[in-house]
Amino acid sequence: MKFSIVIERSEDGWYVGQLEEVPSAISQGKTIEECKANVLDALLEIFDANRELCLVARRR
Repeated sequence: MKFSIVIERSEDGWYVGQLEEVPSAISQGKTIEECKANVLDALLEIFDANRELCLVARRR
């Protein structure tokens, strides 16, 4: 699966990234590489949270 990431440099010099397809997957980093890794971590956290919500809903 491929995602599009938008990365911008903030006024304080940090890179801020956000996935176009998953706007809640947003993070920052001191370098572009760190920003990309942090956005990926954010996406994985979103997937984990959604998986947990599904498991809770199935138990009801």
